[in-house]
Amino acid sequence: METKDIIKKVRKIEITTRDLVSDLFSGEYHSLFKGQGLEFSEVREYQSGDSFRQIDWNVTARQGFPYIKKFEETRELNVMFLIDSSASTLFGTKSYLKSEFITEVTAVLSFSALSNNDKVGLLLFTDEVEKYIPPTKGKKSALRILRDILYFEPKKSGTNIKNAVEYIYRLIKKRSIIFILSDFLDTNYLDSLKILAKKHDVIALRIQDSAEYEMPNAGLLYLQDPETGKTVTINSSNPKLREKYNNAIIKQETELKQQFRKLKIDLVTLSTDKPYAPELMKFFKFRIRMKNHR
Repeated sequence: METKDIIKKVRKIEITTRDLVSDLFSGEYHSLFKGQGLEFSEVREYQSGDSFRQIDWNVTARQGFPYIKKFEETRELNVMFLIDSSASTLFGTKSYLKSEFITEVTAVLSFSALSNNDKVGLLLFTDEVEKYIPPTKGKKSALRILRDILYFEPKKSGTNIKNAVEYIYRLIKKRSIIFILSDFLDTNYLDSLKILAKKHDVIALRIQDSAEYEMPNAGLLYLQDPETGKTVTINSSNPKLREKYNNAIIKQETELKQQFRKLKIDLVTLSTDKPYAPELMKFFKFRIRMKNHR
């Protein structure tokens, strides 16, 4: 894409998602992702009812009267987007490619973060970390993230979630909200995710196309793995083959959900042929209820 085409596309996504952010997401996002840390505010004289645990003994010794440290909840959060840029995200049979769908969902979440005065950052990965943008504030940051997702041409085609997760774990010290947007067509990443989730709030957004759920009855199909280039020919008219495929997909879905539940990491599955807003809203509301009941 030329620069003018990228700017036009970024602008279109911004306009498309603006009302969604304003009307649907802002309130839930604010409620769910409040500042989670404590920042030093001031030292003041001890008053009746203050906790002795807050006493600043150094200042108390100098002044000869008890003083306490006051802390305030930090409003500002780091929000990181780990975006799968592998070749499998260039698949789509409806109105969106998975990569386009990922871009729009990222737009909604990044503009929601912006309205919450949070910092947003980006990591693009394939089977290696391709690009990293540290968390920064402001509308320019959100627009740059969209531009880079749209414009970026990855060097590799494969997927290695483990590499991306371990990279961000080493890099980001402050507790952050980390959204991972991928189709999760990968293995050997769960242990790394478990370690990351102990330090950060990790949310996995799994992007799928409806054609991946069920094999169509379409005769001979020539299929190619976009990440490896391997091809295979199958007879999709064979009912036993379709049944075997569908059962394998159901089993894969069940196992993945169980694995994420065991890790206590939220997994939200979004399909390119369905509106993502209701699913994200349902997830936000569920998280808020769970948070309020703790």
